[in-house]
Amino acid sequence: MENMFCFQCEQTAGCTACTGKAGVCGKTAEVAIDQDELTGALIGLAATCKAAGTQTATATKLLVDGLFATVTNVNFDGASIDSLIERVHAETAAIAQAEGIEAAADYPLAELWSADEDIRSLKSLILFGLRGMAAYAYHARVLGRTDAAVDAFFVEALAALVQPGTMDDLLPLVLKVGEVNLTCMGMLDAANTETFGTPEPTEVTLNVEAGPFIVITGHDLYDLKLLLEQTEGKGINVYTHGEMLPAHAYPELKKFSHLKGNFGTAWQNQKREFDNLPAPVLFTTNCLMPPKDSYADRVFTTEMVEYPGTVHIGEDKDFTPVIEKALELGGFSEEQHFTGINGGDHVLTGFAQGTVLGVADTVVDAVKSGAIKHFFLVGGCDGARPGRNYFTDFVKATPDDTVVLTLACGKYRFNDLDLGTIGGLPRLMDVGQCNDAYSAIQIAVALANAFGCGVNELPLSMVLSWYEQKAVCILLTLLYLGITNIKLGPTLPAFVSPAVLDFLVEQFHIAPTTTVEADLAELLG
Repeated sequence: MENMFCFQCEQTAGCTACTGKAGVCGKTAEVAIDQDELTGALIGLAATCKAAGTQTATATKLLVDGLFATVTNVNFDGASIDSLIERVHAETAAIAQAEGIEAAADYPLAELWSADEDIRSLKSLILFGLRGMAAYAYHARVLGRTDAAVDAFFVEALAALVQPGTMDDLLPLVLKVGEVNLTCMGMLDAANTETFGTPEPTEVTLNVEAGPFIVITGHDLYDLKLLLEQTEGKGINVYTHGEMLPAHAYPELKKFSHLKGNFGTAWQNQKREFDNLPAPVLFTTNCLMPPKDSYADRVFTTEMVEYPGTVHIGEDKDFTPVIEKALELGGFSEEQHFTGINGGDHVLTGFAQGTVLGVADTVVDAVKSGAIKHFFLVGGCDGARPGRNYFTDFVKATPDDTVVLTLACGKYRFNDLDLGTIGGLPRLMDVGQCNDAYSAIQIAVALANAFGCGVNELPLSMVLSWYEQKAVCILLTLLYLGITNIKLGPTLPAFVSPAVLDFLVEQFHIAPTTTVEADLAELLG
């Protein structure tokens, strides 16, 4: 078997690349190579669409599905990846034949991995950003929302990867990924709120009641809605996990009385938390780790998530197998009392733009009076690498006259803390999922407008943790918006070359996290 090459996530081996027979994520070299082949086929499809001057709906769906399938912790099933490759090849051939042109060849990703390190770095930023954006486009499409400019950009950017270019040629495209991702996140934000209502502040218990239950994890709110509908009246409770936590804030989901609370903490703790769990777990998006034998028979997947040997729920969305497993296992015999990593037994969520901007006058007055001295956005992806306790310690150390906004699964490091209130608002406010970075951006823009200044002039600091490709596209969006002085940790991406890092430092003053004391002193300085 060939060795793999993968350095797209934060946990990559030695902070350089996974290059052996398996990745740190548990992906085998065979699957990693299949995913590179799929990516090369997607680039060939995009190049064919560009040459033909046409982009079919099938091609768009394949580009989004295929890119999403290659996000870390999504698809570990080589047969599934091979099937996607076949479909991509078929569509490429069909477009070429219909337009009377020669189909573009698959792009061998080995050429990218062996390219000049600065070109490789910039093209990796583009590719990994596209993978993250594809996940958001996928969820929006599930809710019936698409955007022609977003769809066209997948073709434009993928086709550009086969072209020779300099750093000056590629840097604008890197930032354009951020620009288009802003549109994509806005599209998903609108789709979510139009379908499920505007999020509202909600207290969510971490306790689990006695009786049958299902744990649902990931990002797809529509999957949760379907599961709630199919379990209603069957004596089965539903608990969110990981990035599904913010679902509790949406009115159209809250109305289901058997949506009870949140189980567990962040995704990387699942092997411990799901071990001996008397309930099935439904994975709707990335965050799947190879399951242990002790609970593998209780893992169900859907959408682009697949793992060999687990039951996959197809496009018919019939969750009967999950429901039957929940009834079979029976749940806990008595109520279980769980806590977050800091000992809290509940968490708050629902502080998206609709809530925060609804009290914008109160917030602005608190800043003007000096009651609020600073805002911190502390969020992003969580992970297992040592050093992530930095984010817990940072939040604990923030002064009482500051507000902490958070989002994505990085919040599990500290979201059960009680930081008290300020101006009638909690000092710690959960904006939502990673894609709700759009909400955080809108809050920042609104505050800047209220004070008649730019976002960079606000008393606002961003301290971000990253793990996978959705964090990459969000970072590129922040850079596109010209936001500076971002602290990024716990390590910098392995695919960012020294020259590209120098550019980011010079242009955007992006910097790695250091110590809590030093970073707080600098940011509050």
